[in-house]
Amino acid sequence: MRRIVDRDLESLREMSLRMGTLAEGIVSKALKALAEADLELCREVQADDLDIDRLDVAIDAAVLELLATKAPVASDLRFVLATKAIATDLERVGDLARNIAKSAARLAEAPRVEIPAKLDVLAGESQRLLRKALDAYADTDAERARRVLEQDDVIDDSERRVIRDALAEITAHPDRSPQEIDLIMIAKNLERVGDHATNIAEDVILIAEARNLKHSAKLRAASEGSS
Repeated sequence: MRRIVDRDLESLREMSLRMGTLAEGIVSKALKALAEADLELCREVQADDLDIDRLDVAIDAAVLELLATKAPVASDLRFVLATKAIATDLERVGDLARNIAKSAARLAEAPRVEIPAKLDVLAGESQRLLRKALDAYADTDAERARRVLEQDDVIDDSERRVIRDALAEITAHPDRSPQEIDLIMIAKNLERVGDHATNIAEDVILIAEARNLKHSAKLRAASEGSS
């Protein structure tokens, strides 16, 4: 029975890593569509998101079968439940990339505005954080996962800078408001990619150390406030 469980766990792991590769790819494609004002790439992103959704459904089915027929316990159970949560985060990353592609398509059809350098910085930071979170998952590396958590504030700061500059552009050039609003939406979607990367990192720590860090800062603050 143990060999069967191990084989099924490895299959689940491979599906989730494949989903991670697709999630990274779709974000990259959406950002390339933005940079190149490429409507065809925007359409490809919509199709690519369906591949991520299909893997999400397959992982759901695999998790349900494992729980129902193999009764994993202890570390195996943590792995199964955390991997299901990671798949949910990756599915949402696909949705965020699709949102970025929609904004990119609108920008491609509108009077051209320059893509801000600060938005490029934010894009790079979000992509790197997702990559690091997935690497930590692939290696079950809690220390690398913690480094992901430490970098979330950097992405938040970059998002605020992009939004501040876009709002200033709207004030100075009201005719560019639709384009600047799309740039703000892209920044928000990239910040959310970073949030999902931190969620993945938290799940890696759960797998590796049986420590649940979700909402830990908020719960700690609430506890200190009530004491």
